Amino acid sequence: MNHYPFKPTPRALLERMLFIRAYEEQIADFHTKGPFPHVCTSVGQEASAVGVVAALEPQDLILTNHRSAGHLLARGADPGRVLAEVMGRSGGYCKGKSGTLHVSAKELGVILTSTIVGGELSLATGVGLSLAMQGSDAIAVCFFGDGAAAEGIFHESLNLAAVWQLPVLYVCENNHWQAFVHRNETMLGDRISPRAAGYGVEGLTVDGNDVEAVLAAAREAADKVRTTRKPFLLETYTYRLRGHMEPNDQSYVDPAELAFWGPQDPILRMKRSLLERGLATEDGLAEMAARAREAMEAAAAFASASPFPDPAELLTDVYA
Repeated sequence: MNHYPFKPTPRALLERMLFIRAYEEQIADFHTKGPFPHVCTSVGQEASAVGVVAALEPQDLILTNHRSAGHLLARGADPGRVLAEVMGRSGGYCKGKSGTLHVSAKELGVILTSTIVGGELSLATGVGLSLAMQGSDAIAVCFFGDGAAAEGIFHESLNLAAVWQLPVLYVCENNHWQAFVHRNETMLGDRISPRAAGYGVEGLTVDGNDVEAVLAAAREAADKVRTTRKPFLLETYTYRLRGHMEPNDQSYVDPAELAFWGPQDPILRMKRSLLERGLATEDGLAEMAARAREAMEAAAAFASASPFPDPAELLTDVYA
């Protein structure tokens, strides 16, 4: 599973979403068994991560946020190394120094994760400018949430990218919740993509719980950025099914809201679609899920066995 790019067939898209879900469930399981590092999961948003990343080219660069596991795994990250990083172990992508909130994987083109809300937006223009100055055909892809869209840096980043004509694909994962605050409490509009027009940038909203629709929209958006070398704002309208961080607590969420969005789970929807189209059987789907769980058990074993970094490593891999 840990390879990229992959051929995004309907079955492969579901398999990668199951892979991400199994990883997040493994994280939640660790939390039930005792103290575990702070982690923000993205359960319910798997279609956004898989659909967008599947539309990218290997040379493209990714900037992401505190819900980064889906983007990393969709890109082909080794779950054992991601989990080891979360646990502060030397087998992680950053030798255990970044934890879950700052992980990067240079070999995958995932150049940063920012725990600061909107932090990745502040750096996306710099990455886009670098690509433009190099004459590269790669694009920068910046994932952020609707909470970051309420930050001033969102406006600054889009404005500068538009003025300088930078090849940045902005991906707003509108999951309705900004930590413990509902989006309706912080903004009047229901969608983020219409804001793009104010900067002369093209914008599009797609059903973020339909992985095939996300893939199609992301391909269109990425192709436009790649050919015009201008920014594009893609909004994946989705929903976060777990709490802001683990351990999970959604006591502040209206039960009726969860009851509405639960059946919209992108994995359930894709399973139904494959069954209806005759592209999978119940047994085949069960086997997919079992393979994902087995992969995460192996990842957990690897991460747990990985040693903590040597204290001598404290000042290595940092800027002076």
